Amino acid sequence: MSFLALSVVLVLFSSHAFSQQDKFQGVVTQGVERVRIAVADFKAANADPNTGQLLSTFNSVLYSDLQNAGIFDVVSKSFNPLQVPGTPQEVTLDAWGNPPTNAAMLAFGNLGVSGGQVSVSGWLYDVKNTVSPQVLGKQYREDATPDNARLIAHRFADEIIFRLGGGIPGIAESKIVFVSNRTGAKEIWMMDYDGNGEHAITKLGSIALSPRISPDSSRIAFVELGKRSVNIRMFSLDLNRPVSFPAIGGTTISPAWSPDGLHLAFSSSRTGDPEIYVSNASGGELTRLTEAHGPDVSPVWNPKTGGQIAWISGRSGLPQLYTMASDGTNVQRMTDTGYAVSPSWSPNGQFLVFSAQDIYIMDVASKTWAQLTHDAGSNDFPSWSPDGRHIVFQSNRAGTTQIWTMLGDGTQQHQLTHTGQNTQPNWSWK
Repeated sequence: MSFLALSVVLVLFSSHAFSQQDKFQGVVTQGVERVRIAVADFKAANADPNTGQLLSTFNSVLYSDLQNAGIFDVVSKSFNPLQVPGTPQEVTLDAWGNPPTNAAMLAFGNLGVSGGQVSVSGWLYDVKNTVSPQVLGKQYREDATPDNARLIAHRFADEIIFRLGGGIPGIAESKIVFVSNRTGAKEIWMMDYDGNGEHAITKLGSIALSPRISPDSSRIAFVELGKRSVNIRMFSLDLNRPVSFPAIGGTTISPAWSPDGLHLAFSSSRTGDPEIYVSNASGGELTRLTEAHGPDVSPVWNPKTGGQIAWISGRSGLPQLYTMASDGTNVQRMTDTGYAVSPSWSPNGQFLVFSAQDIYIMDVASKTWAQLTHDAGSNDFPSWSPDGRHIVFQSNRAGTTQIWTMLGDGTQQHQLTHTGQNTQPNWSWK
């Protein structure tokens, strides 16, 4: 092939890839325009010696939450006016709405500690509306601890995101479960959506894999590799201990909750080939969904409707992505090149993400897809956030396998975990 012909092919391929990527730009915004928002440091409401520490934590978390949301152009604090308001009476709208700040919205307020309680008053103002600027006003009161300062910041951020993000709830109070070997054994761990508050859930001393948190966040289904068997186990977060789940038979892996929390889909080799089964949440009423020769694994429900299941099948050779109705009918092959593993279905039912060394996103209706990670190690086990704007995944790009997060269009990729090896993340439903 001549250099000119090769150049034409590369240009056409690049243009196609770019046009495909363009189709997924709305995954994050979901129909809302990006808003330029200024976040003023909240002011101290009193001189209590504990106020300073909690105020610093609150300000840092609120700013980070709004930056992470993906729907805002957050003004750098270096552009904020010198006079910072702590109450509505102290706001000068022009100072925030004109250059260099040039914000459309302003979040501000105050925090104080008294009698072992932290109190926060927060406001959101439309600085372009000189007649009636207040969009939101909230008050919070909790025990005066750093964790509660973080919690209040998360809650206020989620209020802002809900108001300005098309009525979609924010994710600042959501959780991520994952597998970590930092204690010597592979156990199930949990952390906040931003990587804070990491703590062990299980202490089995064996090998725990594939955690999946229930829609009501009361239970975690996972897989335990025992000495004689590989089975699904269940952990109650309400009781803080494992609870019974029957042995299905054979090698049983890949648990996945239905959106109503009443059923589990999983893969089991109880009859020979690994096949997809569905049971009730207690492991009873077992129904086999797949029959084809070749392994069928990694089921995931359509969280919008509960009427479809995507999964990975080797029935045609290399593992490929398929969908079917939740009763096993209407089987459709979704991928036909290379291979695909580890599917996750977006909350609105419109998109699937999956892995093939990198993370890819697919529009379910058209089967068009785009690549989200590029030339950065091995990336696997993507999982959607409950707002459908973020994806968590594992990557070894930094030398060890860690949990990373990104927006649904592949931007804003950053690392969440740093200790030990951390894999197989799963985002809570809310």
